[in-house]
Amino acid sequence: MAPVLEVSGLSTVFHTRAGLVRAVQDVSFSVEAGETLAIVGESGCGKTMTALSLMRLIPSPPGEIVAGSVKVAGTDLLQLDEPAMRKMRGSQIAMIFQEPMTALNPLLTVGRQIAEMVSLHENVSRRAAEARAVEMLRHVRIPAPERRAMEYPHQMSGGMRQRAMIAMALVCRPKVLIADEPTTALDVTIQAQVLDLIGDLRRELGTAVVLITHDLGVVAETADRMIVMYAGRKVEEGTTKELFAHPNHPYLQGLLASVPKFGAGEGTRLREIPGIVPALNNLPQGCAFAPRCSAAVAKCQEAIPPLETKRPGHAAACWVS
Repeated sequence: MAPVLEVSGLSTVFHTRAGLVRAVQDVSFSVEAGETLAIVGESGCGKTMTALSLMRLIPSPPGEIVAGSVKVAGTDLLQLDEPAMRKMRGSQIAMIFQEPMTALNPLLTVGRQIAEMVSLHENVSRRAAEARAVEMLRHVRIPAPERRAMEYPHQMSGGMRQRAMIAMALVCRPKVLIADEPTTALDVTIQAQVLDLIGDLRRELGTAVVLITHDLGVVAETADRMIVMYAGRKVEEGTTKELFAHPNHPYLQGLLASVPKFGAGEGTRLREIPGIVPALNNLPQGCAFAPRCSAAVAKCQEAIPPLETKRPGHAAACWVS
């Protein structure tokens, strides 16, 4: 099956007074229809900047996509002018933003905001667009959708607002859905409901999902494949099952070791990764993770390791593993 989303050599930088910030460096991946790809890593590793680059929502200036291609069903989004890109957003590629309270317009009802998405991309009447909005709210399991469509974002709970964001993103049935930390600030029960909903819609609509998260529990539950990013680069990639069973890069090994284990004895101390993510405007010469890595050797300080296949369907960028 041909990938719906193909990203090749994507690089994004920010021009700042402190120097050139390399937010995303030479990132490549693909996603097929109905597949979920998770992008994981600490805060500041480049996950959200990758997502915003795919949507071409990088603020310019100071940001700039300097290299690469982002193809959705064969169309390179980076080659489109802005009017053409606006037509692609929502109809072909859509995004669920991290905080629905700030992503939704507080001055418009939720139903009107979803209906505007339909009107923007499809030649339908206002009444038909409003009916589609109500139907989509019902589809994402919001009770009493006719009444909820008339409410403003502040009248809804966090879980309801997140569902409304999902409805808005999927109302035009895009081929690719980017979900940026879709369960942030939600309680555990609502988190599970939102993730189940995204999974159900992915299977029903055949949408390719790119899940941005730092929660490895969410990844284990929902993702088919995963990418691990560090300091703007991809350092490991493979199926979720393979990477959890055989983590190759010391960074992923550290992330997995820091997750609380069920049944661990009282007083068991969680492992931690020493140090912090380096400033993206002052990266070390070799492997960016080397200053925090206990296994680092001299070569790690000198050259950036290439991404190499370690096992079938499993690649990592590490000199020593």
